[in-house]
Amino acid sequence: MSARLRKLVGLIVGLVGLVIYAFAAVLLGGWIGQFSHGLELAWYVLAGVLWVPPAGRLVRWMQALDPALTTFGRKPRRRRS
Repeated sequence: MSARLRKLVGLIVGLVGLVIYAFAAVLLGGWIGQFSHGLELAWYVLAGVLWVPPAGRLVRWMQALDPALTTFGRKPRRRRS
């Protein structure tokens, strides 16, 4: 997959995933809020941090080098002088 296509796919997946995650976090936060405001606050702090590792992996995948443009697995060619 080309880098350009990978970034487009990552953008779409990231935006859709973030909307779904935010919706689920708010629904769960409202349910938890019925029991205790302290638990609700703790949930929102936790939910505010839990999205970071998956987003980081997505960004790392989006920024990966295009294998067709690298010399991985091969020795780089030397210029003859």
